[in-house]
Amino acid sequence: MAVETLPALDARKLRADFPIFEQQFHGKPLAFLDSAASSQKPRQMLDAMRDFYETSYANVHRGVYQLAERATEGLEAAREKVRALVNAPSTREVIFVRNATEALNLVAYAWGLNRLGPGDLVVVTELEHHSNFVPWQYVAKRTGAGFRMIPLDEQGELRLDALEEVAREGNVKVVATGVVSNSLGTVNPVERLTAWAHEQGAIMVADAAQAAPHRTVDVQALGCDFVAISAHKMCGPSGVGALWGRAELLQEMEPFLLGGHMIRAVKADVTTWGELPHKFEAGTAPMAEAVGFGAAIDYLTVVGFDAIEQHEHDLVAYALDRLAELPWVTTYGPPPERRAGIVSFNVDGVHPHDVAQIVDLDAVAIRAGHHCCQPLMTKLGVAATNRASFYLYTVPEEIDRLVAGLHRAKQILG
Repeated sequence: MAVETLPALDARKLRADFPIFEQQFHGKPLAFLDSAASSQKPRQMLDAMRDFYETSYANVHRGVYQLAERATEGLEAAREKVRALVNAPSTREVIFVRNATEALNLVAYAWGLNRLGPGDLVVVTELEHHSNFVPWQYVAKRTGAGFRMIPLDEQGELRLDALEEVAREGNVKVVATGVVSNSLGTVNPVERLTAWAHEQGAIMVADAAQAAPHRTVDVQALGCDFVAISAHKMCGPSGVGALWGRAELLQEMEPFLLGGHMIRAVKADVTTWGELPHKFEAGTAPMAEAVGFGAAIDYLTVVGFDAIEQHEHDLVAYALDRLAELPWVTTYGPPPERRAGIVSFNVDGVHPHDVAQIVDLDAVAIRAGHHCCQPLMTKLGVAATNRASFYLYTVPEEIDRLVAGLHRAKQILG
């Protein structure tokens, strides 16, 4: 039987879709290696938003005139694209939010505050982005629940052998983890964690903000109860994201934000809530942003998530090989076959902020800091790292430019 091979992603061709790469910085072409923070935007997405503003803008779910109905159709078409992206059973389970952070806060407040108490246990991991750590820590303290972390091994992967010990510390009610670490690129075994969480009678909350831009995210295959994503990391606009949640859980939860649109009826003495998903979408919706989100999903679907994932796997393997040539560079995280397109590293004797500023002189943009993962930095024994992260428009020459910049940083400051 013939083995089917995927067509290789043509990053150089795709770069033509991104206007940001038409300009120079410090007189040099931009090497944008900070896509884990936020991605660049293709013309196709920008055109869709501009067209909506120029031809279809009105408040949604309000007016009965044709323009308002057209705007509503644009928003709901985008909701269907998000549903298809994550393979959700129903659009009723797809809630538009500002970003994955708001989505995770929604679950922590609307589910956690009313269902956690003394003797219960909230379980996160040492890898977590603060958006899936701090809300749960806060809600645990508010309710008197315990708060524990699943530890990491020396390669930055979860120690699943510690789960039994964690479970002995309380009644596990929530397990929260990222699908992909935004700092190390570690791909977490979410399906296994979900099975364990459900064995404990707990809900599973997955932060897929770092996974959805780069690989297939199927909520039914993951088995989770809630999944959060952000548009801005996946070629879409800022200011919009989505929470998927099981309908039966969403229906039981109190609303997170109150105001217009999310109500069924308001009387002097009582207010009743609207149906899903509107119960959690108070106020004017991010109409144009949702349309842009939908256009970004269309763009990525055409490119192909399998092709994107393979492209980034090749890049991260190349980057780790190049960095291994530098004995004064320390890298963190698992081997390339078990990580996404993210590399965190430090240069001996040089602060990460200084490294980032020096490589910027060559128009190489990387991130320096704790990456909203301070518990992870504590685990690694550092205050901060440099991080290079790749996407569908990254080419190997940009990694070579980064390595050349690191030589320069070491020569100047090391």
